[in-house]
Amino acid sequence: MPKPAIDPASQVLCERVTDLRQRNSVTLDQLAAASGVSRSMLSQIERGQANPTLAVTFRIAQAFGMSIGELVDDPSASSTIEVVHGNDPNNEFRADGQVRIRTLSPLHMEKSVEFYELVIAPGASLSSSPHFDGTRELLTIAAGAAHLSAGNTTRELGEGDSAHYRADVVHSITNKSSESLKAYLVVTYR
Repeated sequence: MPKPAIDPASQVLCERVTDLRQRNSVTLDQLAAASGVSRSMLSQIERGQANPTLAVTFRIAQAFGMSIGELVDDPSASSTIEVVHGNDPNNEFRADGQVRIRTLSPLHMEKSVEFYELVIAPGASLSSSPHFDGTRELLTIAAGAAHLSAGNTTRELGEGDSAHYRADVVHSITNKSSESLKAYLVVTYR
């Protein structure tokens, strides 16, 4: 019986799984245990004898701590520089008289990490409801001063200060100074 032809995407997956497994010194048995994909299926994938389903690919990606896109992406084939242009109005997440939020991270990263530039007017606040469980934020003050609250905790932050806090609780950033507050915010999801 002839061997089924493997499609180009599956070929990339075969090579990536083999490379990642060897670079991380992971055996087929260990990868099978971590991914829930049988050892024989993993072996067939690595030898180019299987066209894995999306579910199988997803479980392998999770075992390596990656998204499917990261797993099948050939790092040498794609550009290593992505630019988010400062003058692109599509990057304005919010812009009113009180708060301006500009997205600094590429949109395809939104499911794992988000990066923003914040400008908050004197006396204004950026208040947020709880995000998904496990969400964290890292706030760095570039200019001005902020009052930060997350759950029952509050902190005063000045220029150059950074704070890392839970964002799966009610949280807010308030500009208590007489000048505009400029800050950078990184949001990470578990």
